[in-house]
Amino acid sequence: MTQDRQKRENRYKGWQIFQDKKPPFRWRAYHRKSGEKIDCEAFQPYSLAFDMEVHRINTAHAVVEARPGTLGMLIKLYRATAFTSGDLAQRTITDYEKYFEYLRSIEDTPLVRFNSPLIVKIRDKARASRKDHFANYLVRVLSLLFTWGKERGHVKENPAFGIKAIRRKKGAPTQNRPWTDAERDTVLAALPPHMLPPMALMMYYGLDPQDALSLPKTAIRDGKIDTRRGKTGQAVMLELVEPVSKAFASVEAHDAITLCANSRGRPWTYNGYSTNWHKIKTKLEESGAVQPGLTLKGLRHTVATILREMGQDYATIQLVLGHATEAMARHYSKHADMTKKTTAAVTDLQAEMNKRKTKVVKPAG
Repeated sequence: MTQDRQKRENRYKGWQIFQDKKPPFRWRAYHRKSGEKIDCEAFQPYSLAFDMEVHRINTAHAVVEARPGTLGMLIKLYRATAFTSGDLAQRTITDYEKYFEYLRSIEDTPLVRFNSPLIVKIRDKARASRKDHFANYLVRVLSLLFTWGKERGHVKENPAFGIKAIRRKKGAPTQNRPWTDAERDTVLAALPPHMLPPMALMMYYGLDPQDALSLPKTAIRDGKIDTRRGKTGQAVMLELVEPVSKAFASVEAHDAITLCANSRGRPWTYNGYSTNWHKIKTKLEESGAVQPGLTLKGLRHTVATILREMGQDYATIQLVLGHATEAMARHYSKHADMTKKTTAAVTDLQAEMNKRKTKVVKPAG
C-alpha cells in the first residue's frame, strides 16, 4: 500500500464514500457510525472543503471519556454489559444507539439531577425537533436505562417511571396505517421485478422491512419459510404462499446470500430499498392511485388488521407476526373493522334471547 493511499484511508476512516454506477454518477458520503451524510454537490469529494466537512462531523461524533456519576457513564456501562450479553438483537441495539446518540449533548449531566420534570423537559424538547414517536420512544429508552442502573446500584430511582406518553392529536394521520386492498394491488402492479420479493414478504407475512431484506436464502425449505424477526430472534415457520413464490420466480437468479437482491444481484440495504420505494410511492400519490400515508411498516399493521377481521384471536396474530407479547398484537390490529363479527354476534344474541322467551300466563279473572 502506498503512503498516499494509507494517508487517505486514515483520513476517511469510518466513512463510506462512493460514486453511483449509473448516470448521473452522483457521489455519496456517509459517516458510518451516525449515518450523517455530506452533500457531495456542495462539498466536492476529496476537496479541501470536503475534508473540512469530514473533520467537522468526525469531531461532532468523537468518543469522549464519560465522567463518573453522569448519564454518559451510565450509558457506557449499559453498552458494555447489555450490548455484549447476547440478550439483545442487533436490530434492538441499533435502535437504542440512535437515542443514545441523541442524548450525547447531555451526557455530562449528573445522575442525581435527573427527576421526572427533567425527563418531561427532555421528552418535550425531542418532540419539538423529532416528533411524537421519537419523543415517546426516548422516554422508554431512558426508563429502561435507569431501571438497569437502579438494579445495579448506580441510581436510587427511575425518574422516567410513570411518565405518560404523548397522545396522538385528534384528527392527526395514523402512523403506519393499514393499506387498503386497492392500494396493495396498485403498488404490486407498479413495482419492477427486483422490488417484488421484499414487498411480497412484507405484504403477506407482515415482516418488518429490514427483516424482509435480510432473510437468508436458507430461510426457505420444504415448502415453508422461516420469517424470524430480527428483534426477537424467534423462529416463525410459515407456509410459502403462492403470491410470494411467484414474486421470487419473477426475478433472475442471483448470488447474494439473502433471499432478496437488488437489480445488480447484491443484497438490498434498507436505505436502498426505501429510496426506490419512496420514488414509486410519490408518483402513485401524485397520480391519485394511492392515498398519502403509505409506509412499508404499515404492511405489518395491515396483516394484523386483516387477520383480526378474519376472526383470528390475538394469540394467533402474535404467533404469525412474531410479537413478543399479545399486547403488541392488539396494538397492531387495533384498526380492524369488526362490523361483521359484531353483527353476527348481535344476530346470534337475538336468536338466543328468542329461545329464552317464556310464555306469559294471564292471571285468573
